[in-house]
Amino acid sequence: MRIIKRLLLAGLLFYLPSQVMAWGMLGHRIVGQIADSYLSAKARRQIRAILGNESLAMCSNWPDFIKSDTTFRYLDPWHYVNFKDGLTEQQLHDYLDKDTLTDAYTKLNFLINELKNKSLDKEKQVFYLRLVVHIVGDVHQPMHTGRPEDLGGNRINVLWFNQPTNLHSVWDNKLVEQQELSYTEYATAINFTTRAQRKEWQSNSIKHWLFESYTISQRLYAEIKEPNQKLGYRYNFDYLDTVNDRLLKGGVRLAGVLNEIFK
Repeated sequence: MRIIKRLLLAGLLFYLPSQVMAWGMLGHRIVGQIADSYLSAKARRQIRAILGNESLAMCSNWPDFIKSDTTFRYLDPWHYVNFKDGLTEQQLHDYLDKDTLTDAYTKLNFLINELKNKSLDKEKQVFYLRLVVHIVGDVHQPMHTGRPEDLGGNRINVLWFNQPTNLHSVWDNKLVEQQELSYTEYATAINFTTRAQRKEWQSNSIKHWLFESYTISQRLYAEIKEPNQKLGYRYNFDYLDTVNDRLLKGGVRLAGVLNEIFK
C-alpha cells in the first residue's frame, strides 16, 4: 500500500497541464544542464552546499511540480510577464521600470537580491535557488512574454501534426520534444559558445532578455492567420534554430546570474 501511495503521488506531481509549464520538463533541464557547464568553481561549491546532490537540471522543474499543491498557487504569476502588442524596446523598458506587479521580472530581481544575502536561512536558499533556475528559463521562452488577453498564446488554438493544442504549448514542449533527444543529448548538441558570446549574453540585462523574447513572440503571433492553423514539419524547420538559441542563451545567462550571486 505504501508503494502504491508513492506511485500515485509521483503521478500527481508529474502530471501537469502543458500550458502552465515553460519549456516543459525537457527544456528546463536543458537550460539547467547548459548552465552547469559554465559555473565558476566558487559558485559550484556554494550551490552544492545548498542543493546537495540535486543538479541544476533536476531542480529546474520543481516550481512546476509544486503547482499540484494549492499552497503554492501564489507562485503562478512568477513564471511570466505579459505585454501588449507593438512595444518598442524603450517602451518595454519604461514599463518594467514602473512594474510593481507580481510577475517574472519583479520576482526574479527579488530572488536574486535575496540569494545574495549570506545570512539567508537554508530552507529559503533552496526554495529561492530552485525558483531562479526555473524563472530564468521561463523568460527565455517567447510565449512567456505574450499578450495578456490570450494568456501568452494559451488561447491561440493550433494543430501540431494534426493534434489539437495551443501556441503556448507548442513552444513550451512540442518543438523541443519533436527533436527526440534526452536533455543531456540536447544540451550537448547545442552547447557551443565562444567566450565573447558568453560575455555579451551575460552582460545583457533582464529587461533585454525579455525584449528578445517579446520580439520573437510578436513574430509568432503574426504567423498564426486562422484558428486551428496546422503546424508541423515546416514550422519545426523554421523555428528550431530559434528554440535552440533561446535554450542556449537561457543556460549561459543562468550561469552568469548564479556566478554573480555566489561570487
